[in-house]
Amino acid sequence: MTTLDSFNLAWRTVKSNKLRTSITVAIIAFGIMALIGIITAIEAMNQSLKESFSSMGANAFSIRYKESRVRMGGGGDGDMSKTKRGKKEKKSNLGKPIRKEDAEYFKAGFAYPGSITTIYRRGPGAQEIHYQEKKTNPQITLWGGDENYLQVNGYSIAQGRNLNGLDIQSGRNVCLIGANVATKLFGDKPEKSIEKIIRIGSVPYRVIGLLKTKGSSAMLRQDDMIFTSYTNLRRFANSTPSYLLGIMVGNVKELDVASGEATSVFRAVRKLHPTDDDNFVIEKSDKFAELFIGFLSSITGSAGAIGLITLIGAAIGLMNIMLVAVNERTKEVGLIKAIGGRSKNVRQQFLFESLIISLLGALFGIILGVLVGNLFSIILKTGFVVPWAWVIIGIVICSVVGLAAGIYPAMKAARLNPIVALRYE
Repeated sequence: MTTLDSFNLAWRTVKSNKLRTSITVAIIAFGIMALIGIITAIEAMNQSLKESFSSMGANAFSIRYKESRVRMGGGGDGDMSKTKRGKKEKKSNLGKPIRKEDAEYFKAGFAYPGSITTIYRRGPGAQEIHYQEKKTNPQITLWGGDENYLQVNGYSIAQGRNLNGLDIQSGRNVCLIGANVATKLFGDKPEKSIEKIIRIGSVPYRVIGLLKTKGSSAMLRQDDMIFTSYTNLRRFANSTPSYLLGIMVGNVKELDVASGEATSVFRAVRKLHPTDDDNFVIEKSDKFAELFIGFLSSITGSAGAIGLITLIGAAIGLMNIMLVAVNERTKEVGLIKAIGGRSKNVRQQFLFESLIISLLGALFGIILGVLVGNLFSIILKTGFVVPWAWVIIGIVICSVVGLAAGIYPAMKAARLNPIVALRYE
């Protein structure tokens, strides 16, 4: 009796016990589905976070008066001061807002080759925008910047024009609107928004530009924004207390050198002595993505625990079923040994049965897990995600489960005396 014969006999046995096999496969499949599904969802969320938070591009950084914290849904680039939980701020003069004069002096004095500098400020959020009888939901964020803000922060203009020097100098009521705002107020013809008068609260603004969609997601609403000049934004009392600076360099390799030079220039702007600590922070554009991806990675451990607990239960159930199978097929084992089959062949047959059931569970669990996890991809509008590393891990885990659950029943069957087995009732 060859190994192939043992495998074929095991396969026929598995097929002949459809109900028992189906129940066991389902138990294993749900365990793997929980593991792969959660991991796939996390991968989709990671991808969405990377796209959402890379709003300034990989070759840009910002200068803020203290560390920022991301607010989901309100625009991810604002001046939000709470530091990471558990991290203590150094005892320094952090917390001193960047004044308009400081920001303008830095922009005029920072001359790194090929760099672009923008001054901007976060205005009030949760704004309701009106045009005639139509209005948006109260979720629009107002931003103030200069002529470089759009380029540094990854926006582009679909219709109309950018701010010019006169707009910034005079602080007049002109604005550019995000794609979601235009769609809400002007329906399927957002280009009609140009030169129209909209109201932010009770203040009228003339629309001079329409921004291309930047891909709002469940993480950030980057298209739910109104952009005006930072000089105009000063009329809103509930704007953030500090101005911000964004710097884009020509090559990502120059980022460290440029940020070092920006630190030197801004220390001079802030009139710091050589022994003083910085009272501002340099933040690269991918900081928030890395921060949240770190948070999500902790969920991976929980997903593994859920899958492991389920698979332990499945292994116990599979072992019990195999022990029952040994008792039911005692005569069959005796017959195999009587016609020349060895203990090795019997042991192989039962191990093959356990492995086949376990790997079938892995197959269905992986397929279901990827499909369930990719529901998040649809919600977050990311690409189809397959966590190949975890798929392989899932197959290996199920193989181990199959071996662990089948080895004792297989050894028990192999030790049966053929004469006693043939007489078993």
